[in-house]
Amino acid sequence: MASAAWSIEKRASFKTESSVGDDDNVPDTGCLSIIVLGASGDLAKKKTFPALFNLYRQGFLPPDEVHIFGYARTKLSDDDLRDRIRGYLSHGKDNGEELSKFLQLIKYVSGAYDAEEGFRALDKAIFEHEVSTKSSEGSARRLFYLALPPSVYPSVCKMIKLYCTNKSDLGGWTRIVVEKPFGKDLASAEQLSSQIGELFDEPQIYRIDHYLGKELVQNLLVLRFANRFFLPLWNRDNIDNVQIVFREDFGTEGRGGYFDEYGIIRDIIQNHLLQVFCLIAMEKPISIRPEHIRDEKVKVLQSVEPIKEEEVVLGQYEGYTADPTVPDNSNTPTFATVILRIHNERWEGVPFILKAGKALNSRKAEVRVQFKDVPGDIFRCQKQGRNEFVIRLQPSEAIYMKLTVKQPGLEMSTVQSELDLSYRQRYSGVTIPEAYERLILDTIRGDQQHFVRRDELKEAWEIFTPLLHRIDRGEKKTVLYKPGSRGPTEADELLQRAGYVQTHGYIWIPPTL
Repeated sequence: MASAAWSIEKRASFKTESSVGDDDNVPDTGCLSIIVLGASGDLAKKKTFPALFNLYRQGFLPPDEVHIFGYARTKLSDDDLRDRIRGYLSHGKDNGEELSKFLQLIKYVSGAYDAEEGFRALDKAIFEHEVSTKSSEGSARRLFYLALPPSVYPSVCKMIKLYCTNKSDLGGWTRIVVEKPFGKDLASAEQLSSQIGELFDEPQIYRIDHYLGKELVQNLLVLRFANRFFLPLWNRDNIDNVQIVFREDFGTEGRGGYFDEYGIIRDIIQNHLLQVFCLIAMEKPISIRPEHIRDEKVKVLQSVEPIKEEEVVLGQYEGYTADPTVPDNSNTPTFATVILRIHNERWEGVPFILKAGKALNSRKAEVRVQFKDVPGDIFRCQKQGRNEFVIRLQPSEAIYMKLTVKQPGLEMSTVQSELDLSYRQRYSGVTIPEAYERLILDTIRGDQQHFVRRDELKEAWEIFTPLLHRIDRGEKKTVLYKPGSRGPTEADELLQRAGYVQTHGYIWIPPTL
């Protein structure tokens, strides 16, 4: 959609839906200022600004109502920032006029993250924009996106609260978006939550986990609770095990020093995969209101049993410590398989296998629900593999059911096949939005469904903190594995002990158009 073609429908969506949340039933009459703190950094250039540009192109950020401010310590002019991010927005496409109009919405303010002077200058720039749009005092909306390391969250939030907060008595609001990692363990996460919570109310805080913005992750609740045939199957009577997998075919790629502080559990499993785990395992909420959904996520996290030592395998790929920023004696895992068990009526006895690794033989993220064997196997086909329901999150988004069918021909023989919903084929021509686009739009609308609540964050850290402390103390060791492999052989052995049965002779191939 061209940036000039702001439809009545889009504008109505932008205005009415954004009133859901901490200012329910209050009309949004003022302009919107989006402030990207850390505007000169990689996250802002590669994710935040491209997401804003795509929302602008689709008509969700009307140019007569929205202005974007960048803030960072680097001394830049408005044009300097625009030139820095231009290449990340065009991607070689011919959208020059549209891009130029978007870049003109961006203004830059330089200042420290803990100094009054910079934030007073930022507030002055925002206020001047609000006056220029004739927004009445207190009716404007201010969205602060912290594309920053968590270590500066407390000081930045304090400066925002003291000098840049909008009044909310006339329909306006101030909202804060913070990126993961939210701490390194339970104590540090609680400290961070307390520091931010003293300044802003929970409805103002949006803890972003971009996995919750992925199309197939957002489809999980619809699949589970809008389809009758899943309801009687989704329990321990029918499901043998569940795998939630994240695989990358490259290593730390120059991020070794940063990654070594966190490791694969803190970086991927405790947040991204655990969020998917919640949506797979939670009970049906009473409605799709954000708080009802988040209540059920908290309940299932509270039902997770302590992780058993023998149900964890840690790995580190050979060559990881060759990175000069990584200590030679590092015990940081680049691979982990962790089994979670839920103590409730639905899932008692079903292992949830969370697995993530770097420098492996493939790149993918998926959920694999494996069903139990068919009792009384009259076709003697169990060796071919079990029924599986697979949700492929990335790449080649797809949902498919692996099942046994008759091999075409004169003989009564069986073969593994699939019922396949591949998005590229079924929804050809439909652009699947990037996760950050969706989540930023949710923030503007005040919809917190796809963001992490404070008590949910606390429960997540309570599950993993004991294991993480054992790793940090060197009590739980990593084993080496070769780059380009499946990971440690011990991980495959753990899967086998957990009851997973691997299918041999069947490979899912994404269908072509």
